[in-house]
Amino acid sequence: MTEDQIQDFMNSLPQLRTLVVGDLMLDEYLWGKTGRISPEAPVPVVDISREDLRLGGAGNVVNNLRALGCQVQVCSVLGDDADGRHLLQQLEQAGVDVAGVVFDGDRKTSRKTRILASNQQMLRIDRETRLPLSSTIEAHLIASIVSRLDQVDVLFLSDYGKGVLTDDVLSAVIQAGREKQVPVVVDPKGTDYGRYRGATLLTPNRSEASEASGIKIEDGASLTAAGEKIMALAELDALVLTRSEEGMSLFQRQGAQIDLPTRAREVFDVSGAGDTVLAVVGIGLAARLSLKQAATVANIAAGIVVAKVGTSTVSCREILQAVSEVGLPEESKIQLPLDLSDILNHARNHGKKVVFTNGCFDLLHVGHVSYLQKARELGDLLVVGLNTDRSVQRLKGPSRPLVEENDRAQLLAALSCVSYVVLFDEDTPLQLIETLKPDVLVKGADYTPETVVGGKEVESWGGSVELIEFVDGRSTTGLVERIRESD
Repeated sequence: MTEDQIQDFMNSLPQLRTLVVGDLMLDEYLWGKTGRISPEAPVPVVDISREDLRLGGAGNVVNNLRALGCQVQVCSVLGDDADGRHLLQQLEQAGVDVAGVVFDGDRKTSRKTRILASNQQMLRIDRETRLPLSSTIEAHLIASIVSRLDQVDVLFLSDYGKGVLTDDVLSAVIQAGREKQVPVVVDPKGTDYGRYRGATLLTPNRSEASEASGIKIEDGASLTAAGEKIMALAELDALVLTRSEEGMSLFQRQGAQIDLPTRAREVFDVSGAGDTVLAVVGIGLAARLSLKQAATVANIAAGIVVAKVGTSTVSCREILQAVSEVGLPEESKIQLPLDLSDILNHARNHGKKVVFTNGCFDLLHVGHVSYLQKARELGDLLVVGLNTDRSVQRLKGPSRPLVEENDRAQLLAALSCVSYVVLFDEDTPLQLIETLKPDVLVKGADYTPETVVGGKEVESWGGSVELIEFVDGRSTTGLVERIRESD
């Protein structure tokens, strides 16, 4: 995925129509100082200096979507009380369509009050109703949700276990989403993930996934086992399992597990990061990104959020700035030929010049790095075609390569001058060059333009062939010989 594709995705967000269904609540924060003990009981006295009342629960998903510029509708049930009316007012002020919100005189609107002193939470007070909806309210809510699915691009189910998302509500709206081909993305609660059977995607954290699967996640093997069990149990298309400061893992019905390391430079607070992941993955699917692309952007967004203190949101500007400063994750640089062809066509449509070079790059050394840096200067994107292990063996003998292909690809992807890495199994990169159609083909100065494989083809579509000098005395063969001599 390129920066241009992420920019296009961000530009599309104001047109995306989202529907959030779940448990709305108010999060109240009381900040103060404490320096004395109450004479009435052995408890600290907190002198309150600041108060804040904000949207919580499913409201944090709403906040994330609005911060990204999406259109948002909400369907939920609130108590017919002062807190319910205040919550509705906050939603309206945020530009949210609240026509699907139902008031129930028999319920209490959830409010969680947190008392903090010296940045330490001293106490939390919960005022709420956790009973399931009455059959009348439940039927009204289901009808309201289903009637809106024809006008939305993605449905979010944010479950905090407060009674709004009953089994009947979940079953009805997930089935309706399937029928209308609207992605249904769920932040689950509890241990019975069979309740979400048929949803498009779930986003549990590691602790929640452990409880739901009955498998304690301690390492890579147990992570995979837990993810696969949840996928089968809930009959999902995909699962995004968030792992706090370790990043996230993507499981797909079709395709291998993908582990995305955290993009955060520092982790201060992981609260609310799950809502950010839910929001970004969901709108990614709504915008027709692939699951991997949606998860990649969500991982970038989560890395920004956990570097903030308190439940936070992320903006399009912050995501684009993070991509510009840090670059795309390495796993996004390694692509299959046909996928990369689409990416490069998109880049060229945005005026980018594509540079291509190829090689074995066995025992990456300073000569390679200098060569690649010079190649990158000839255009906007540098693509490196990398010989597979089988291809290297045919070219250089059974004792090579010294470094296997996946490791060589990761090392190249880690270089800031390299935009993409693509492996090829043939003896020459001609087929790959014809697929990717680069604007500039680069080889070492030990070649002549006439002997460069693919040179004629590149020139036939208006491209050029460029030759670059290598650093003297730096070669993989020389390194191998010196290592052998030292034994």
